[in-house]
Amino acid sequence: MLVEFDLIKRAQGGDNAAFNQIVLAYRKRILGTIARLISRVEDVEDVAQEVFLRLFFSLDQLRSPEVFETWLYRLTVNAAYDYLRKQRRRPELRMSDLSEQQVMMADAAASGKFDLEGRRQRKVRESVSSLLGSISEKDRILLTLKEVEGLSLKDLEKIYKVKENALKVRLFRARQRVLRAFGSGSPG
Repeated sequence: MLVEFDLIKRAQGGDNAAFNQIVLAYRKRILGTIARLISRVEDVEDVAQEVFLRLFFSLDQLRSPEVFETWLYRLTVNAAYDYLRKQRRRPELRMSDLSEQQVMMADAAASGKFDLEGRRQRKVRESVSSLLGSISEKDRILLTLKEVEGLSLKDLEKIYKVKENALKVRLFRARQRVLRAFGSGSPG
């Protein structure tokens, strides 16, 4: 737990300074989680802001400070799902949607300025993205929370509101789908 229970209780009571301390304590973790769940780096801050807005307006609904982190992860996952649903409705990519860094990287790639290591790293990232892109959003988010974020089955049980055995089955099946996608040779 990154903050004391007392700080959460004070924030629930309307103490804005306490709420700001919570935001500062969890900001990096939330940004990291969101960055791993969505593909558009430039939208991570917006989704994180949505998470903290939801937290601010629903903090009074938190029954016990002991479940705060799990509850915050749930808010984060839900905000990421909402973002991904909106993106599915708007699938076109415009040049103006690219960040300055992406444009520069595309220019550098076109002019052959990437070194061998950079190409290898990009290929690995593309392969992983392709593999994760070949499974459902639900599988991708579950695997990211478990394997990348390192959440325990107990934490996931609280987030998904299902029993541990059901989670084990979901994780097993999600891993199997990734392995099938890898075996089919669909990724680069």
